[in-house]
Amino acid sequence: MMDYTKKMLRDDALKGKNIVVTGGGSGLGKAMTKYFLELGAKVAITSRNLEKLQNTAKELEEETGGQCLPVQCDVRHYEQVEQMRDTVVDKFGSVDILLNNAAGNFISPTERLSANAFDTIIDIVLKGSKNCTLAFGKHWIDKDEKDKAILNIVTTYAWTGSAYVVPSATAKAGVLAMTRSLAVEWAKYGIRSNAIAPGPFPTKGAWDRLLPGDLKEKFDLSKKVPLKRVGEHQELANLAAYLVSDFSAYVNGEVITIDGGEWLKGAGQFNLLEAIPEEMWDMLEAMIKAKKGS
Repeated sequence: MMDYTKKMLRDDALKGKNIVVTGGGSGLGKAMTKYFLELGAKVAITSRNLEKLQNTAKELEEETGGQCLPVQCDVRHYEQVEQMRDTVVDKFGSVDILLNNAAGNFISPTERLSANAFDTIIDIVLKGSKNCTLAFGKHWIDKDEKDKAILNIVTTYAWTGSAYVVPSATAKAGVLAMTRSLAVEWAKYGIRSNAIAPGPFPTKGAWDRLLPGDLKEKFDLSKKVPLKRVGEHQELANLAAYLVSDFSAYVNGEVITIDGGEWLKGAGQFNLLEAIPEEMWDMLEAMIKAKKGS
């Protein structure tokens, strides 16, 4: 049987490509960055925490022998994004691929969120992706640079919405619309625009923050996935590498779901927090049996 944790593309698949990964210091951003480096790309990683970026860049360079550039940037601020872009262009000469991966999330009943908390998620996810897309898009169009690619990380509940993660669902739906809109509008400039909608790919930091303590045990996401497992980071990295590589040159405006069939089974990743207690199921079953017997 083929091992889905193996690396998919040939070793030089991204040779000569310069990539920017927002939120590249940890989690899925780090996993994708590592694979891009292994495939021969130069990668700049950005986030607000410079120390974390520097440690990640050093670690990945040692592991892969590639070139990883840490650049501090808060994607919520357009001038910081422009500065980050110019820094990377100065260092690498050009940028070929933008991967909008920076994200934030709260699991919370919406009425408990302050307007500020809601704004924070919208600003990181939607405004941040817009800022990076505009800054790099304008640069490529002004300089008449072709064969560029934008890859956005969305989520399966961008289509359906999901209770308890309303700011994230709202923002990701906006990113999804932007992906499809620009795929058409900017194709004439040689810019492709695609997205990935991952299901559960647990990363230590994000999931520990989202589901503290024993909540993580109670809320076993693999049970919601028809394939009965969560995703491996390499599986997502394989898909991302394909979508930013020249092998996907005819893929434009596409959103690829990688979730083991989860959202089809029950749209809205967090709706199951309305879980019915066992006793109630027992009562329902008893009532149905009593009816059948009568």
